[in-house]
Amino acid sequence: MVVFPCDAQPVTDPRLETVAVFGQAQPIGVSVSSTNRVFVSFPRREPYQFGLTEIKKGERLPFPDRAWNEAHAGAVNSFVNVQDIYVDAADQLWVLDSKPAAGNSVFGKSPDAPAQGRFNLIQIDLSTNKVVRQYGFEDLDKSRSGLNDVRVDTQRGLAYLSDPGQAGIVVLDLTTGKSRLVLANTAYSKADTNLVLTYEGRAMEDKTGKPFMSNINGIALTKDNRYFYFKPINQTHLYRIETRYLADGALTADELAARVEDMGQTAVTHGLVADKHGNIYLTSSLDYSIKRWSPDGKIETIVQDPRLIWPDSLGIGSDGYLYFSCAQVNRLPQWNNGEDRTSYPYAVYRIKIL
Repeated sequence: MVVFPCDAQPVTDPRLETVAVFGQAQPIGVSVSSTNRVFVSFPRREPYQFGLTEIKKGERLPFPDRAWNEAHAGAVNSFVNVQDIYVDAADQLWVLDSKPAAGNSVFGKSPDAPAQGRFNLIQIDLSTNKVVRQYGFEDLDKSRSGLNDVRVDTQRGLAYLSDPGQAGIVVLDLTTGKSRLVLANTAYSKADTNLVLTYEGRAMEDKTGKPFMSNINGIALTKDNRYFYFKPINQTHLYRIETRYLADGALTADELAARVEDMGQTAVTHGLVADKHGNIYLTSSLDYSIKRWSPDGKIETIVQDPRLIWPDSLGIGSDGYLYFSCAQVNRLPQWNNGEDRTSYPYAVYRIKIL
C-alpha cells in the first residue's frame, strides 16, 4: 500500500483532468456513450439532488428528466437508489436502480433499508433520451440479493449483473425478463475473509469491529461480447468466463464453474471496464491508482495520484479518455468510528489512454 505522508507534498499527476466536481454528493456510476456523452449516477443519500445525470460543461443535468430524479423514491417511474450505469454497444443506457434489503449492500447497513430489496433495470435509448423498458427481477431472491454492477450483451440479448449479496452472477434475459443466479458461492465469486482492507494505516472496520467485506463486485464485458470478467473486492485474482457459457442454461453449476478461467493476481479492485483491444482497466484503491491488465497477463499502472481515493466506476469514450469516479467509501463515517473523513468535493476524473 502507498501512504502519502502528512509532512510531504503528495505527487499529483498533471495528466489527470477533472471532469466535474459535486460538493458532498457522492458519485458512483460512470459511463460514456459513443459520442462521448458522460453520465454519472449518485445514490439516494443526503445531500441528494439527482440520481442520474448527464455532465455538460462540468455541470450535472438530471437525466432522462427531472421527474425521474425528483419524484419520491417508490413513485412510479422514479429512481429509488441508482447504483450502476452502463452504455452498451448499441448506445442504450442501462440504469441499475438497486436498494438491497438490510445488510445486503456493500456500503453497509442503512437505517431505511427495506425488508425486501427493490431492484429495477431501466433501458434508455440515447437517440431519443426516452425510457424503453424496465425489468423488475420478479424471480430474484430480493431478501438476499444486492445487485451491484451491470453489463449488457447486445449479441445475446442478456444482461449480466454482479450480486455480492448472493455471491454470484445474475443473468437476465432481456426478451423474457426472466433471470437466474449462476456461479453462486464459488471460490471465484466469494470474498477472501482473510483479506482486510487497510487505508492510511487503519483497517476498514465498522463500529463493532467487523471488517468491510464484498463478494463479486466489479465486472467487465469485452467489446466483442466474448468474455465476461469479474472479481470480488476482497480478492486479488481476476477471473473470466466466455459468455456463451453464461448463456447456456443447460450447464450444471459444476460444469459452469469448470469453465471459469483464473487470470492471475491483480489488485484490490472496485470497478472494471474493457477497451476495444480487450484490455481490462481496474481501479486499485490500496495504492490510489488505475491499472491496465492485458490479455497476455501484463499489468501496468496507468495513473497513480493521491486524489484517487476508492476509484470506483469507469467508462471509456471514443475520445480516447478513461473516465472514472472516486467514491471515497473508505472515508465514510461507518468505517471511521462515526467520523466523516471524506475529502470534499467529490469528483469525476479522466485521463487519456488511447
